[in-house]
Amino acid sequence: MRPFDRDSCTSCKDGYRAGVLGFFSFTEVTDPSAHRAYNEWHQMDHMPEQFSIEGVTFGQRWVCTPRCVEARVSVSPLLEPCQYMTLYLMRDAGVIPEFKALAARLWKEDRFFAARHSHLNGPFEVRQRWAASRVRVSPDAVPFRPARGVYIVVGPMVDGAAMAEQGEVAGAWQFADGVTGRHITVAFVDGDLYRATADLSDLSLGAGSTPEWAGPLETIDASQWGWFDKLSPQ
Repeated sequence: MRPFDRDSCTSCKDGYRAGVLGFFSFTEVTDPSAHRAYNEWHQMDHMPEQFSIEGVTFGQRWVCTPRCVEARVSVSPLLEPCQYMTLYLMRDAGVIPEFKALAARLWKEDRFFAARHSHLNGPFEVRQRWAASRVRVSPDAVPFRPARGVYIVVGPMVDGAAMAEQGEVAGAWQFADGVTGRHITVAFVDGDLYRATADLSDLSLGAGSTPEWAGPLETIDASQWGWFDKLSPQ
């Protein structure tokens, strides 16, 4: 496992894909029959538009499927309703005004999805990054590798280095809100997501305080949006 070294990181010096900030949104689709419509909007319209902003270097969204809910070991009342998590990486805080301006414009153009509510959102500073010793990429590049899902811990600071050492995990990034002290640790899983969950759950519960969220999220594939059909027929 290799820790992140900012002084030796070329991408951090020139600003390319440095991901100084992670902008998170934990989202609930409030209409149980609207998941397919929401996913089509977000994947085909909303997220692509974000990349028109200079300084948005990465964007991905994951889903908390019914199987993820069963595997999750901790959740707070605030985050329990959320079925999706989105993460954008931004070059620096200077990107946020344009990011918000785009959101306002899309609202005016009726290009926002009404049946949704973000229970936790905002920018978090990148505090640390790790890459597993078995992968060849740097810690800076881990989010850009294909993965089957992520394991998320919200709230306490956990041992991200230990998470990155788990066999199914390619690496981990840790973010923090300097005002609230809330941490978000994202382990990128390129192996079996649910086999990884067992080991990662033990680590997430050993932080000394109860996480607001500790559990897996699955990668979303284009047009594969049927996770909730049996629970809420479309």
